[in-house]
This record gives sequence, structure tokens and C-alpha cells, in this order.
Amino acid sequence: MVLCDILEIPRSSYYKWKNRSKPKKETQDEEICNLILEYDKTFHHILGYRRMTMFINHFNRTDYSVGYIHRLMKILGVKAKIRRCRPGYRKSKPEYTAENILARDFSAAKPNEKWLSDVTEFKIIGQKQKLFLCAIFDLYDNSIIAYKMSTRNDNKLVFDTFDLAIKKHPNAKPIFHSDRGYQYTSIGFKTKIKKQGIIQSMSRVGKCIDNGPMEAFWGIIKSEMYYLNKFYSLEDLKQAIINYINFYNHKRLQGKLKCLPPIEYRKQALIA
Repeated sequence: MVLCDILEIPRSSYYKWKNRSKPKKETQDEEICNLILEYDKTFHHILGYRRMTMFINHFNRTDYSVGYIHRLMKILGVKAKIRRCRPGYRKSKPEYTAENILARDFSAAKPNEKWLSDVTEFKIIGQKQKLFLCAIFDLYDNSIIAYKMSTRNDNKLVFDTFDLAIKKHPNAKPIFHSDRGYQYTSIGFKTKIKKQGIIQSMSRVGKCIDNGPMEAFWGIIKSEMYYLNKFYSLEDLKQAIINYINFYNHKRLQGKLKCLPPIEYRKQALIA
């Protein structure tokens, strides 16, 4: 054979390799490599080796190690997209401020015990108009329990998001933590919080880590959805955000939640 001559390999060695019985480990590696490529494409290249391991084990009832999956991903050249840095915020003089009662204690023993909230922005290609997203995050199960979008970053956006959360959970009286954005430090929002009997907590000046899990969610939605696509219309961007939050709440497995998505983990707590 021409290739054997070029590579200076005996033809007997080639036929021996061709007719050999494929080892079980090699067969397994090929099957897992196919799964990695399938999941990488299905989930739009957002799965790092830890989450890839979690998804493979969860959906195939296996128990492969993180190191094994990581090694195969390196061979295939598969890796998650790298998250971009988040831009800074404009400062504003607050009408009212609250103490940092949460104090970076991001643990919660039950649903609706501690809520985080914040506003982030998205740009549309070729347009000056921006889209602002306000969300409320439950620290028990990492779920987004309420969110609203608007082209205006104003009090109404935050107030409407809060009202939606209370409509879904009318008896909830969590610690409500946010940064010192002007919407959260307004007298109007303080009145809403007080009327609901909720304790308000705020991050210290310049300490974004005080609202760490909320900041982390913004990083996740941008790196796993926004930065992977190009949006030329407001409606396309809105629909993509709706689709992603639904995926995040109902399908995105999380190691800290016993490899369950947030809503499924929440349902188990409510049943127990």
C-alpha cells in the first residue's frame, strides 16, 4: 500500500491493526467523545469540563470523573467560552441606604429566605438603544424567581420586577439584598419593602462581591447566551433572554444543587 510505503510501516503491521479487536476502553472513549461533541453543540459551547461531566453523568446515569472528561475534551479541543469582564457603574447619590445585613452569607435553608436583585444592560448591534434586565435571585436554589425587561433603566423596571416576585410569592418575607443603585435606594422602593414586611440589605460602596451570586448570574447569561450571538433587533434579544432564563431555571444542571436545575431542586424542597 502507498501509505504504508510513505510512512515506512510494514503492511503486516497495518493489517494487524485493522483486524484487531478494539479494546473496551477505546470503545468507551469514542462513545464519550461523541457525547462531548454532541453536548457541546447542543448547549452552544457553554459547558466547561466540570459541567460537561455533570451533564454526561446526569443524562446517561454514569459516574465518570472530572479528570477523565477533561482529558477527552482537551484531545477534542472542546472548551467553554471565556467570560468577559463586566463594565463599571455610574455612581448616584442615594435617597436612602440600608446596612449590609446579608454580610456575604449566601447560604439559605429554605426557599424565599434570601433574595438578591440587580439590573444589567445589553446592547443591540447598530442601535443606540439598550435593553435593561432586572432580576430577583433566590439564594436557596439559585433560581430567577422574577424578571422584567425595559429600554429604560428607571424605578418602574425595578418596582415592576419586585411586584411580580411578590405576586408569585405573596407570603414571602425574605432578606432583600441589592447594590446601591438609585432605584433600590429610592424612597418609593423603601416604601414597597416596608409594606411587605421585608428586611432590606445593601452592598457596601464599591463592593460588588457583596452581591456576588447575582453578579455571577449576569456573567453566566452573558457568556452562555449574549456573547455567543449577534443581536440586531430588540425583539430577538428579548426572546433570547426569555429562552435562556427558562433554560437556566428548568434545564441547566448545577453541582451545588445535587446536579439538578434550580426549579426541580426548589420543588423537592417544597414537597419535603
